[in-house]
Amino acid sequence: MTLLALPAFADNYIWMLHDGKQAVVVDPGDAAPVERALDGLDLALAAILVTHHHADHVGGVDALRPRLKGPVYGPATERIPKPFVPLHEGDAIEVLGLRFGVLDVPGHTAGHIAYVQQGVARAPLLFCGDTLFSAGCGRLFEGTAAQMSASLAKFAALPADTQVCCTHEYTLSNLRFAAAVEPGNAARAAHELRCKALREEGRFTLPSSIGLELQINPFLRCREPEVVASARAQDASVHDDISVLAALREWKNRYR
Repeated sequence: MTLLALPAFADNYIWMLHDGKQAVVVDPGDAAPVERALDGLDLALAAILVTHHHADHVGGVDALRPRLKGPVYGPATERIPKPFVPLHEGDAIEVLGLRFGVLDVPGHTAGHIAYVQQGVARAPLLFCGDTLFSAGCGRLFEGTAAQMSASLAKFAALPADTQVCCTHEYTLSNLRFAAAVEPGNAARAAHELRCKALREEGRFTLPSSIGLELQINPFLRCREPEVVASARAQDASVHDDISVLAALREWKNRYR
């Protein structure tokens, strides 16, 4: 099974898994990159997985339906282009002989879900939409800091080698913010150098891994003393993990 990141728009990634004959794609905001990949690799489209309702994640769904040989899956409580199979946490689906478990991960949107594919001969895959980014997390458009904290805790509990398939190339800007939050984090500094080199070569910084994110992502490090101190400098009322995350997210919203 091959994992591909298909660039779309300015900084989106549409993720594709294929076995050389059939493919599944995640969050196809634009049909064109998917169609080029399907044609170039001579693949049939077996299924579409959607994490949330934003246009840059669902905009290509209807245009891909004429090529689709199976269902569209998506969050039960969000406005996904119909018809689709609604999913909640605890559900599992099978595509291309692979099992994908579903997690409810609200915060960025109210009904956001994620898909975890437990690899047999390789590391698990996490398709997390816009809930988790490398060194960051999504904006709280519809959810609360408490919801985002709980959602990120679900990801943090996954195996360390889980590949994190985020949907935006935000890594370098997130790492700059992470440096402001936790300047003493040597793992973050080393990773930023690696990512700068990758981008200079025209390569992607993704997928990341859960183990790496636990070392570099301030939104997964809300109990670290330096992170807490930085959050408290932004908001003196900070007192627990949730308020740390809320202060960090508000700071990130205006950080340049």
